[in-house]
Amino acid sequence: MTVTAKTRIDSKKYGQLLSRTQPMVIETEEENERMLAAVERLMAKGEETLTPEEGRLFKLMVRLIEDFEQGAHPIPDAKPHEVLQHLLEARGLRQADLLPLFGSRGYTSDIVNGKRGVSKEHAKKLGRFFHVSPELFL
Repeated sequence: MTVTAKTRIDSKKYGQLLSRTQPMVIETEEENERMLAAVERLMAKGEETLTPEEGRLFKLMVRLIEDFEQGAHPIPDAKPHEVLQHLLEARGLRQADLLPLFGSRGYTSDIVNGKRGVSKEHAKKLGRFFHVSPELFL
């Protein structure tokens, strides 16, 4: 999501979005799940179709989610595939949920099991998918 500081937003529209979504510092798993659901709704809409106001709200919510998850689920220094396994388990996901990112079952399995390294492009996709820094996978 690339929203530049030069992108003009309509403060009234943005205020309405904020009022509906009510983003705030996340303190519980329930609040985190609510915020994740809101982010997923915006992602489903498609990056190209987001209004400037939605783009700005998206960035805010992702930042709030990242802040919460870094504190609530700190990941010690680990190998990229261990981080991936942890995130899958913590979110109740399976390898099959990563197929859209990697394209094949074999490749996905190799990544998850540490038999293959994560490319920079895949690290970015994983970062967006899990709402974490791509650096965790490199």
